[in-house]
Amino acid sequence: MKKKYITIALAAMTLSLSGCYDLDRVPADQLSASKFYKNEDHAKAAMMAVYSKMKHEEVFGLQFAMDGLGGIAMGYDNASYQVFQRGRYDVKAGKVLAKWQHLYEGIARANDVLQNVDKCEMTDELKAQYKGEAKFMRALYYFTLMDFFGGVPIYDESVVVADSYAEMKEPRSSVEQVREFVLKDLAEAERVLPEAWGKTDEGRATKYAAIALKGKVYLYNKQYKEAADCFKSVVNSGKFALYDNYAELFKPGGDESSEMIFAIQNMGGVGTDKGMPMCFYMGTRASFGSCWNNVMVATTFVDQYECKDGKPFNWDDWFPGISKDKKVKENTFRAKLDKKTGKVVKYPDGKEKLLQMYDQRDPRMAASVILPYSNYMGWFKNQLAPCEYVIAGGINDGKGYIRVNGGYETYLWRKFVPEGNMDGALNNRAHTPINFPLIRYADVLLMLAECENELGNQAEAVKLINQVRARKSVNMPGINSGPAWLKANTKEEVFARIRHERAVELAGEGLSFSDMKRWHLLETLNGKKENDITGKFRYERVVTSRDYLWPIPADEIEKNDKLVQNPGWS
Repeated sequence: MKKKYITIALAAMTLSLSGCYDLDRVPADQLSASKFYKNEDHAKAAMMAVYSKMKHEEVFGLQFAMDGLGGIAMGYDNASYQVFQRGRYDVKAGKVLAKWQHLYEGIARANDVLQNVDKCEMTDELKAQYKGEAKFMRALYYFTLMDFFGGVPIYDESVVVADSYAEMKEPRSSVEQVREFVLKDLAEAERVLPEAWGKTDEGRATKYAAIALKGKVYLYNKQYKEAADCFKSVVNSGKFALYDNYAELFKPGGDESSEMIFAIQNMGGVGTDKGMPMCFYMGTRASFGSCWNNVMVATTFVDQYECKDGKPFNWDDWFPGISKDKKVKENTFRAKLDKKTGKVVKYPDGKEKLLQMYDQRDPRMAASVILPYSNYMGWFKNQLAPCEYVIAGGINDGKGYIRVNGGYETYLWRKFVPEGNMDGALNNRAHTPINFPLIRYADVLLMLAECENELGNQAEAVKLINQVRARKSVNMPGINSGPAWLKANTKEEVFARIRHERAVELAGEGLSFSDMKRWHLLETLNGKKENDITGKFRYERVVTSRDYLWPIPADEIEKNDKLVQNPGWS
């Protein structure tokens, strides 16, 4: 899927509206469906165009940045949704409009396949499979719209955009109606999609991707029994497993493992730059192409990683007084550079103890985060550049240290951030060739644990959490395995464990915002201060009840006066 159909998929994008899904625009430049849809190659090209829409930044291309809205990440500009975190967005926000328009564009492309695939010369079985694939993607796009906006207008394959664009001004359907539509699409996808694809088609939606997404739809509606049945079907299939090496899971090889139930397929290299901008926005000036670290890791989140024995981490256990005394913090973290050479002349007194402390934490921390005084393989002047993350003012490129854009002294992402040029696979900083998971097996296990906990099966929920913790490269002690700090028996205690495990296991994957919304915990982020590691204040979050749903874009209401605005927005 990554290589074979990239050229034909780009050509197929003319089948749909080019650019945004704009109801005011006549799609006069579309290639006639009667001339295009002739055989399976054409059907496949059109289907690849449906998939390709996922990579748009406001669809899933910036999915990792959604962790900024969930409290796990922080940032300094609109690329990191910082203005959203501070409550400084409104009905005219460009990102809100783009989210709406490009998700509907994806829906339009899926509908195009459904309307025309019967014209192709291929078996009825293949036609049904393509329809199921299009319905899976349509369901994914509508589910995402529902998550961000609530009830939205439904346009199915009965609407031909080329004929009806002027009349496409339906009112909002209810959340219940959209959910029912999504579940119906997923049921059909589950019925006709294959359990797995061949090597050249890896990454396309499968029966189990449809079942997992269906479970997620039920879970978000608190239909725990129905959701659990879906997740158990995925688990009992025996087709998925936790990848042994957590750090390698988010690099080539691991990103194609049996842990990935549905992932966005990314590729790179000269002439094939079709990736997502993880390097660009999660990387630093030391990364390939000199990047911007727009999306960084919240210091408060990193403190949530447990000690290796499962005990909650406490800074004062390692550095007495650090939580209150700025001088202790400076001595722990800050190095001194020589002004002439730009090299370190004095490391902080706490450096060695810091490294010892990192080594005694949940291994997922070091796999996900670039920690002070740890190493990273960067890229400088077209060659590999080993770097150390030193906390000091005046860091310059080419000195063997990571330079952080904006002078931030905070934690940086290691997860999804490429090292060097990935042995030639990385050609463009905006196109990281690492597949990005939307649903993976660990996520399914934790969602199933959540269902079991809500259904009163705390012991079963704990077993599922412990499966994730017991990954070979992680090997964290199991809940209820002995020490008092690992105890969790009540529904509330087990939920706290699920919440923690989802945060540290799925960090950087952009799921925390949706989690916080569906748990009705979003307002707990209100007033949260984001600071550097060294204590410098950066900004304070502003979160209110209106943020559970984004506003319906003002531009869309101006075009369609049947659209009613969400509560708290005007």
